[in-house]
Amino acid sequence: MYVALAVLAAIALYVVFVYNGLVKSRQMAEEAWSGIDVQLKRRADLIPNLIETVKGYASHEKSTLEAVVELRNKAQAVPAGDVAGRAAVEGLLGQALGRIVALAEAYPELKANQNFLELQQSLETVEGEIQMSRRYYNGAARDLNVKVESFPSNLIAGQFGFAKKPYFEITNEADRAVPTVKF
Repeated sequence: MYVALAVLAAIALYVVFVYNGLVKSRQMAEEAWSGIDVQLKRRADLIPNLIETVKGYASHEKSTLEAVVELRNKAQAVPAGDVAGRAAVEGLLGQALGRIVALAEAYPELKANQNFLELQQSLETVEGEIQMSRRYYNGAARDLNVKVESFPSNLIAGQFGFAKKPYFEITNEADRAVPTVKF
């Protein structure tokens, strides 16, 4: 009788321990996603100022500027929990921003503009923060996914509705390509 109660108590404690570990992992992943979201918002907030600065020097680059604004709006319209959708749009937005920054090479007066230089520096800082946040989120998602899929925690995860988190990944194959270096 006491042995059966001890076994039941041990099983109950194990379930509580695993459940709490799953909750902690899920919260870490959600907190990490929040970090990415904050950095993406900071980048989105820089875009209008960047567009206005570039517009004054490169007005005939209208299609490039409009593409950035359109992608910014699309990124902000993606539902909060849609990691894959947000990653896809943000990847395209990052490429479009790269084209805007590259415009400075064609317009020396833009390249020398102090406001543009400050915005460019801010954008580089934010891009670095996005990369760090992405790595942190993907690590937190990986930890949760391992717990959700591994035995025996997968039994408890399934019973309590824990699900895998998607990774925030590069969706453009060109970004994955190794650059060619020629001397």
